[in-house]
Amino acid sequence: MTIHLPGPDGGVRAYEPRTEPLAPATGGPLASRTVFSAAHVVADPFADTTPDSPAAVDWGATLAFRRHLWSHGLGVAEAMDTAQRGMGLDWVGAAELIRRSSAEAKAVGGQIACGVGTDQIAGGSLAEIRAAYEEQLAVVEESGAQAILMASRALAAAASGPEDYLDLYGHLLRQAGEPVILHWLGPMFDPALDGYWGSADLDTATETFLDVIAAHPDKVDGIKVSLLDAGREVALRRRLPEGVRCYTGDDFHYPELIEGDEQGFSHALLGIFDPLAPLAAEAVRTLDTGDTAGFRGILDPTVALSRHLFRTPTRFYKTGVVFLGWLAGHQDHFTMVGGLQSARSLPHLARAYELADGLGLFPDPALAEARMRSLLTVHGGMR
Repeated sequence: MTIHLPGPDGGVRAYEPRTEPLAPATGGPLASRTVFSAAHVVADPFADTTPDSPAAVDWGATLAFRRHLWSHGLGVAEAMDTAQRGMGLDWVGAAELIRRSSAEAKAVGGQIACGVGTDQIAGGSLAEIRAAYEEQLAVVEESGAQAILMASRALAAAASGPEDYLDLYGHLLRQAGEPVILHWLGPMFDPALDGYWGSADLDTATETFLDVIAAHPDKVDGIKVSLLDAGREVALRRRLPEGVRCYTGDDFHYPELIEGDEQGFSHALLGIFDPLAPLAAEAVRTLDTGDTAGFRGILDPTVALSRHLFRTPTRFYKTGVVFLGWLAGHQDHFTMVGGLQSARSLPHLARAYELADGLGLFPDPALAEARMRSLLTVHGGMR
């Protein structure tokens, strides 16, 4: 049955939804690449909150979605920006999320790594920033999860140059109990992180980043790079010390970066693998057999959807991710913590539906269509 979708030009176009979903192949653990999906949180739609209130989380639905990711063989990157850290989810909520998800990971045998930041403080001295990082690192390590040292808005504001980054990260790495993942999040994801590593010049910042790693290679499992620059990621990947992995965070170029070249490849820690989990797992299992053409044949068609969800302003990609989770039946509503469901336009969401439906991402296409129609009725007055 035809559905009429609003376009960016104010017009309406007819679209014929597919009637059958794809049936991605299932199998054992992924072998050739380590793959994390940064997972979203499900809000409690009946909580009496405002955008400035602490997040109210539907814990049952949130943990059920993580079990969905683990069932496909993906690891969960918890309490990252996809979970709306700093955009609706505060540290109190993030700490609870870390504890609950880590316990769930132990129960089902799932892989988990959790974000460590400084978002319990709005700013402060370098000593206060270090203490905030230490508090969060302790929570993650006590939960039994791997730590991901995330970029800090407070540090970006307080640091006077590269030396402050070298000193603070060196301190954290020396006291970490197990190797961590270092996360370089670019300003397209968070404008407050512009100039991270002590310079707005990315070449200069890269040298500082590499200096941190070189000083403590035994404490760095890998790096997650989210700069949306494939060439820069490849160049950085080739300079990493032996044994330190690169986890791509490039939601624009992930197929080619995961495939790699004659000098290496990237593992993955991606927000787009939240909605793409079944296809991402099937693609990597295909790659495990040595079939690179088959891998690209599965994953390349997903890039158009990813580029759409992550279009400028990129930080609002979470809205599309949660929207697709609702259409796919992973949650019963399209409500987000902080009211972020309003951050993307109706034409943007309609195009996301069209692209995801074309990929066969919805386990129940009829349910997705019905929910899309309900959104068009309520928010667009369309029938």
